[in-house]
Amino acid sequence: MADTVREIERKYEADGSTELPDLTGVAGVAALADQGTVVLSATYYDTPDQRLAADGITLRRRTGGGDAGWHLKLPVAPGVRDEVRMPLAERLPRKLAALVRSRVRGAPLTPVAHLRTRRTLWVLETAGGEPLAEVAVDDVVAHRLGDGAVPYGTGEVTCAADVAYEIHGDAGDVAHANGAAEAERRPAQPDRVTTGVRWREIEVELVGDGDAGLLDAVDEIFAAAGIRPAGSASKLARALAETADAGRATDTKTIKKTGGTAKKPTKTKATTTEQQPKKPKAPEQSKNAKKSKSAPPTPRTAGDAVLAYVREQVRTLVELDPAVRRDLPDSVHQMRVATRRLRSAFRSYGTVLDRSATDPIGDELKWLAGELGVDRDREVLAARLRAGLADLPRELRLGPVAARLRLWSQRRRLGSRQTLLAVLDGARHLALLESLHALLADPPLRPAAARPPARPMGKAVLKDYRRLAGRVEAALAAPAGPERDEALHSARKAAKRVRYAAEAAGPALGGPAKKFAKRMKRVQQLLGDHQDSVLAREALRDLAVQAHGAGEGGFSFGLLYGREEAAAAARERELPEVWRKASRPGLRRKLGG
Repeated sequence: MADTVREIERKYEADGSTELPDLTGVAGVAALADQGTVVLSATYYDTPDQRLAADGITLRRRTGGGDAGWHLKLPVAPGVRDEVRMPLAERLPRKLAALVRSRVRGAPLTPVAHLRTRRTLWVLETAGGEPLAEVAVDDVVAHRLGDGAVPYGTGEVTCAADVAYEIHGDAGDVAHANGAAEAERRPAQPDRVTTGVRWREIEVELVGDGDAGLLDAVDEIFAAAGIRPAGSASKLARALAETADAGRATDTKTIKKTGGTAKKPTKTKATTTEQQPKKPKAPEQSKNAKKSKSAPPTPRTAGDAVLAYVREQVRTLVELDPAVRRDLPDSVHQMRVATRRLRSAFRSYGTVLDRSATDPIGDELKWLAGELGVDRDREVLAARLRAGLADLPRELRLGPVAARLRLWSQRRRLGSRQTLLAVLDGARHLALLESLHALLADPPLRPAAARPPARPMGKAVLKDYRRLAGRVEAALAAPAGPERDEALHSARKAAKRVRYAAEAAGPALGGPAKKFAKRMKRVQQLLGDHQDSVLAREALRDLAVQAHGAGEGGFSFGLLYGREEAAAAARERELPEVWRKASRPGLRRKLGG
């Protein structure tokens, strides 16, 4: 069974002369508890072109320490990662394989690096002995594993360690052969192992739901002591960077020292040549400088602008795949939004990207959005019904209405969740991801793509706006009831398309496009709330029928139905004024209309 841990940490450079400053008295720290030393041995896996590393993801099989097993680290924010852990096994667990599928796609996973870490650990504790953070001084020896390593197959998920290799000498000793955790020792295979690199680093990681302010305080003390932040986000990133140009080693005992111990060790054990971390010294304080991110450049052509938007949505789609599989809040909704934004961009900017190439992909995006919608619509509808029921006075909630609603929601969720996971695991979804990456690698650009973005993108936004205006006019003229409901739903979809087109044009066209997108969003939200009320009334009628069939009263569901009907009527009354404000001509003139 998988266990997920939120990892919030800072990494720092160190060498043989680095001394840990005293951290007691900082942010509630009363003591440093020495936890001793442990040796960790980890093999990291990736595709041959390092797709996981490119996205800051690490997948490893590690032995040693208290958390031996398979670990998948997914980035959340700078210095924050979710580590999904599964027990030590010969084969890559299917759950972890599924979580990297959107990145790996059809490529094999293969061992890319082996790291041996000698970790000396302290725990920062309060006066009451409560742990606040862990401070680890890590002496690392890393080897890049070459192309001779046997990859995972693309069919059944097998143990990546079907490869047999050994690393000797200062790097320690690792054997992993034929899927066995502890394999028989075999001769080393130098053609599969590069020259090694060695370094020392310090990690400070919060324990549990600790306060990030503690890490800021440690930053200041470390800066005062001359200890600077690490240049790499992870050990694997550093190992791959520093062995990128290394040739295949003819002697696997060769170790390249890069920022690690430069002097002879002062304290050693009989079985190691690595230097022991020095004991803490008194603190001094100063501030750490923060790096600022530069703004992305303004697109020079319409092709640059549209492709940047498409690339961002593809990235979002890929990143949200594991989040949906983990059932993280709002992940289904955000993934569905990304599919719709992509499809809208293909349809709106047909003068930039050839629709003969994008329409087939758009059809597949429509299919995926529909599959995601089953779960997302259930989420939204269930939340709306729960809120409506909670808003009813207690004396008007007659019978087991809450239990009935909960049972209805759970039954729908079980079916939709299983269906969605099957979709994400299917060949059709994988083919869609491949087609999106192929499009970005060789975009089907039309002549307008080479022009400055203002005219082609402004024209596309205004064309979508005119389509929306016609639908709003038709909806306002339709008779109340199902016909108007359908017309308003059609207008909502058109409003969403205009909004997405304007958002895509924002980086190129600036303020007018961004303001226009906000106006269209307001129209979309009003029409969306109306459509939600339509769906809620359908569900409430079904619930009332089920309650009646079970001998329960339907009074409360009837009250909720009436409230939803009144809410829809209110949105219809608000629409003319909201549309009048959104359709003012000033911004349209700035967009070229």
